Amino acid sequence: MTKKLIYLLALALIWGSSFILIKKALLGFTAVQLGGFRILIASFFLFILGFRSMRTIQKKDWKWLIIAGTLSSCLPPFLFALAQTELDSGVTAIFNSLTPLLTAGVGALLFGAYVSTRQRVGVIVGLLGTSLLMLAGSELHPDQNYGYAFFIFISAMGYAFNINIIKRHLFHLSPLAITTASFGVAVPPTILILMGFDMSRIDWSGQQLHIPLACLFILAILGTGIANILFNMLIKVSSPVYAASVTYLIPLVAVLWGLGDGEIINLLQLLGGIIILFGVFLVNRKSKNPEQEAHNKA
Repeated sequence: MTKKLIYLLALALIWGSSFILIKKALLGFTAVQLGGFRILIASFFLFILGFRSMRTIQKKDWKWLIIAGTLSSCLPPFLFALAQTELDSGVTAIFNSLTPLLTAGVGALLFGAYVSTRQRVGVIVGLLGTSLLMLAGSELHPDQNYGYAFFIFISAMGYAFNINIIKRHLFHLSPLAITTASFGVAVPPTILILMGFDMSRIDWSGQQLHIPLACLFILAILGTGIANILFNMLIKVSSPVYAASVTYLIPLVAVLWGLGDGEIINLLQLLGGIIILFGVFLVNRKSKNPEQEAHNKA
């Protein structure tokens, strides 16, 4: 098993589990509180772990770190929490699988990235599977406000820019340095946002907050801090589209968690999951032409 495949599967498991953690954490926190605390806890953890690695960052890197950090570390924790106030965890994960398509589009249009025909087909196949999952979800849950999926689209677009920025402008930095700096960038605006909300209403000693608080810490440290380090490692050893394809596997894990939490799954969702896996296979399969494969990773 290759290193990049190990990273891919580990991230699918961690991030696929994050949606059920958000769902449980929202039982004790508002969406803004959850997003803000998630960022602050993850930033504190990363600062302890990666403070020394930031010494390698040069002045010219900070422009890109600020852009990448804002788009991928600051906005998504708030937006995902907001989306899940109206959408099930599995549905939210499904919408997030737009990331590979957006990554390929942003890379090709704005960063001059090479996207092979096989990868384009894989993205389209994956989107077909995602569409089936969305259709099945809308039939099972017609009462949900799918307008909140726009928050996920913004997050997916942020991830698309982040992946291409790292691959093009920050490749010389270590994954730990990139992750630590990106979340450091997110801390000041997060504090300002939280200051606008009344934190005194949270009953920290209340027994009903125990499970949401535990989910928040697991989400922040494992699902945010460690997962982002792994993701930046994956970007280092693969192509942007390959790295983004993790979002095709995430819904499968999220749907399984949903089953365990009493959510319903039907045959159409199972078919969509199989099609998604085939799309990931096409995106990740090695080219028969070694030179083309090398170009694709550049």
